[in-house]
Amino acid sequence: MSHVTDTPPPEIQEDLDGLDEALHGSLPERTLDDNLLLATWNLKAFGGLTEKWVADEDDSPKRDLHSIRVIAEILRRFDVIAIQEVYGDLKALRHTLKVLGSDWGLVLTDTTRGHRGRNERLAFLFDRRKIQMSGLAGELVIPDEWLDREEPLEPSALQRQFARTPYAVSFRCGGETFILVTLHVLYGDSVHERTPELRAIARWLDEWARDVNSWDHNLIALGDFNIDRHGDDRYEAFTSTGLHVPEDLHRVPRTISSDSAHPDREKFYDQIAWFTEDRDRPALSLTYRRGGHFDFRDVALPRRRLERDQLAWRISDHYPLWAEFEL
Repeated sequence: MSHVTDTPPPEIQEDLDGLDEALHGSLPERTLDDNLLLATWNLKAFGGLTEKWVADEDDSPKRDLHSIRVIAEILRRFDVIAIQEVYGDLKALRHTLKVLGSDWGLVLTDTTRGHRGRNERLAFLFDRRKIQMSGLAGELVIPDEWLDREEPLEPSALQRQFARTPYAVSFRCGGETFILVTLHVLYGDSVHERTPELRAIARWLDEWARDVNSWDHNLIALGDFNIDRHGDDRYEAFTSTGLHVPEDLHRVPRTISSDSAHPDREKFYDQIAWFTEDRDRPALSLTYRRGGHFDFRDVALPRRRLERDQLAWRISDHYPLWAEFEL
């Protein structure tokens, strides 16, 4: 049986070398004491794995060892990554950790049960040579009083809690401490079902940032917020308490099915946002440099000439979205 840490077949190694070159040309270089590279990535149905270098068309799942090597090579270009759609089956994640090696740490939630939870987990991967957990890890739970005061909700939206509870973890890098909050918002048949979750996460973060006794005020929200487009009702709910999305991230596509010519018009799902200056609330102390995405379509599995849907099941239907901060 092939193992993910084995030397790949020559043609796969050649593809991985091409991926490495593309990553080097597309992303900022990670440095020990100059920058911090954060990312968020929805890894479609990240659960099972076929332990072959190349899965056959009749194999299930379609994700194989070549796919895992590609995913791991992309992940290792960042310091800390929020990952959504990690399933109860941890096989693909465990193999990814084997490729990344012992320098990498993992923290994740248990599965979210029930139809809407889809047996999903939320996770953070981080390079322990540069990033350390700084003490806080927990889920965000909505007080009953908020629900009592909210405007009438869609029947299936935020009845008691988030469909998949947001996850907050504090990290330290150099002299900076920051809290990352990740969420995979309910998709739903109706886009109006998403708005209450987005409004609730925005309100929660606002109150956290204003609490002088909270663990820390350096808050960054990143994840799959299932916002259709910049400026729609879901985006307005997400930014209603002052969360700021940098301008350059308004101009990059989020998914492999986005219109690359007009990335701000649709599928604005993934976001990275934080609070800026406000007289009653501390702003993020990290200095933002730039952000973007990594388009892996032509360099992930180039020899296999996969259709878009085939590529989605092997890598993802989302691009990784990233932000660089100055240390």
